[in-house]
Amino acid sequence: MKLLKTVLAGALVAIATPVLAQQQLSIATGGTGGVYYPMGGGLAEVINNHIEGYAATAEVTGASVENMGLIATGDADLALGLADTVAQAYSGTGRFEGQQLPMIRGLASMYANMVQIVTLDGSGISSLADLRGKRVSVGAPGSGTEINAAAILSANGISYDDIEEQRLNFNETADALANGDIDAGFWSVGAPTSSILNLATTQSIVMLALSDAEMTAAQEAEPLFARTTLAAGTYEGVGDTAVLGVPNVLAVSSEMSDEVAYQITRAMFENIADLRAVHPAANQTTVEFTLSATPVPLHPGAIRYYEEIGSEIPDRLRP
Repeated sequence: MKLLKTVLAGALVAIATPVLAQQQLSIATGGTGGVYYPMGGGLAEVINNHIEGYAATAEVTGASVENMGLIATGDADLALGLADTVAQAYSGTGRFEGQQLPMIRGLASMYANMVQIVTLDGSGISSLADLRGKRVSVGAPGSGTEINAAAILSANGISYDDIEEQRLNFNETADALANGDIDAGFWSVGAPTSSILNLATTQSIVMLALSDAEMTAAQEAEPLFARTTLAAGTYEGVGDTAVLGVPNVLAVSSEMSDEVAYQITRAMFENIADLRAVHPAANQTTVEFTLSATPVPLHPGAIRYYEEIGSEIPDRLRP
């Protein structure tokens, strides 16, 4: 009887003692056909597996522009965004004219997007100029792809009045190309990306290369653009292609606690192999890339980690 009372008492204590809830973290990503979503899912796994007391979830969103708003409102704790979009949000310029978001901070720069302009063999489109008069997907509304597409087109004398623009996400753009509903589409995303890979298995795709003059014009209009090459074989039938690239930033709010920002940054870099196993774009996720490519100040918690491992923090990255 005494043993039974002891067991019952222990059970009552167990029932009365609340289980500490995990703190939920939301990671704003993009559409499922791009790189943001798998990268965000990989980061969520790293957080869940290596930071005690936290449960992270990757959320499907409209990508860069929407993501900065989600950080500002507190509806997301972490978000991926193109460097130009993140910089505009922080400074209140471009798409964020009149709605500056000074709380935006960086944890890291993850990888460089490549602005990939895809059409199908036989479309008659072989250059940027050939897009005039054509049906062109410029990316989902409010996405970094749309910002990049508009910048490249405008810098080279092509306005939306010159094309029949459609605002489709990555999967929708691939489907529309396959179905003949559009003539070309823009992707600003890490390569390879699943939606183009899938399209290339059923269609003969053509990747438009930008000329030296077109690249120069775009870089003068948007200094964050960097020249890069999409390697031959990235997609079936596509050779080396000159394209423009834009870094992607993992952003948080200045309201995030220093300790949480430190723990996330440390967990990500100490377990970077886990992220690289999810998507090869994470091969670019290094401390060196972060310190050279991040366009906004770093969160103090991230700075703490970088200094802890002996990195020199540029003055421009200090809040």
